[in-house]
Amino acid sequence: MAEVWQAQALAQAIGSRLAVTGPPELRGEALGLTELAGRGCGVLDPPELDPGDLRAAQLTELADARETLLCLGGLLGEVGMALVGIASAEADETTYWQCMEAIDAADESRDRVREMLRKLAAREEVLSEREPG
Repeated sequence: MAEVWQAQALAQAIGSRLAVTGPPELRGEALGLTELAGRGCGVLDPPELDPGDLRAAQLTELADARETLLCLGGLLGEVGMALVGIASAEADETTYWQCMEAIDAADESRDRVREMLRKLAAREEVLSEREPG
C-alpha cells in the first residue's frame, strides 16, 4: 500500500509539474491529474516515510513529457492491478473499500494520462506539418 501511495504522489507531482511547465495543450489535463492523484493519496493511509524517501519529492524536472507520461501510465496500470490483488485478498472491510476507491482514482488518473498523450501526439503532428519539407 505504501508503494501505491507513492505512485499516486508521483502522479500528483508530475501533473503539477506539467500544469506549470508543460506544453499549453496539457495544462488543463495536468491539473485534473493532480487532483485525481491527490484523491488517490487521500483515500490511502500515508506511509511513514522520511521526506527524503518520498520519490515524488525528488522530481525536479520533466525533460521528455511523452516518455514521462508513458511510464506513468504503465505505473498506474500496475498500481491498479496490485490494488485488485490486495482488495481480493483483504478480509478487512475498511482496507477493501480503500482499495476500491484507490483503484478508481488510479484508473481515472490513467485515463487522464492517456488523454495527455493523445494531445501530445496531435501537437507533434501539427508541428511536423508546419516544418518545411
